[in-house]
Amino acid sequence: MDVEVTADFVIARVAGAIGEPARARMLYCLLSGQARTSTELGIVADVSPSTASAHLTRLKDVRLVKMVAQGKHRYYTLQGASVATALEALLNVASATGTAFVARASPRLRAARTCYDHMAGRVAVALHDHFWQLAWFTTAPVSDTQYELTPVGAKALSALSIDVDTLRSVRRKFAYACLDWSERRPHIGGALGAAILKLALTRRWVVQDLDSRALRVTAAGSREMARRFGVQPQ
Repeated sequence: MDVEVTADFVIARVAGAIGEPARARMLYCLLSGQARTSTELGIVADVSPSTASAHLTRLKDVRLVKMVAQGKHRYYTLQGASVATALEALLNVASATGTAFVARASPRLRAARTCYDHMAGRVAVALHDHFWQLAWFTTAPVSDTQYELTPVGAKALSALSIDVDTLRSVRRKFAYACLDWSERRPHIGGALGAAILKLALTRRWVVQDLDSRALRVTAAGSREMARRFGVQPQ
């Protein structure tokens, strides 16, 4: 007899896949946006190679992660931005449950980090706030948590070589308020948030750690963000 696949069944299956500490550690490791091998994720999760492989198969089956083959190697990443958003939202839920939850974020991670493909942490929240103060943003008609650029904002970001028109054409939210779990205030998510992080990395305003989500703001980055946006990262 066929079992009807309903929304609650699918949600329970996905939640069950996330709801195991080793698999959760793997997922949150992948929030850095960097691809990892099964061996690397097994070390993060503190499990044997065979157990790591079984966990990753479970996560792949419910489309939380995807595998990319390159030569002899197999790399795992999150399935997409929607998975990253859900994982960040779970961090917010966990931090709001009371004293049982302890945020294990280092001062560096709280200062600046990746949130999958965009920037999070104190620096990212400051950028969000200053963009509003500079009148670069307005809320989109569909939701007050989705943003549009004002003409002033579009001109300013275009001057930084961010192709605003192309960002609007991709199949994802253009810009939205992504609640920062450590700061408890929003930073910029969506295609625009990803473009800002790419700009910061390309111009070496920030440098990403090889083994964590932490971003280090360089001396040049501190100067440029202060001059262009009025943000003091340090």
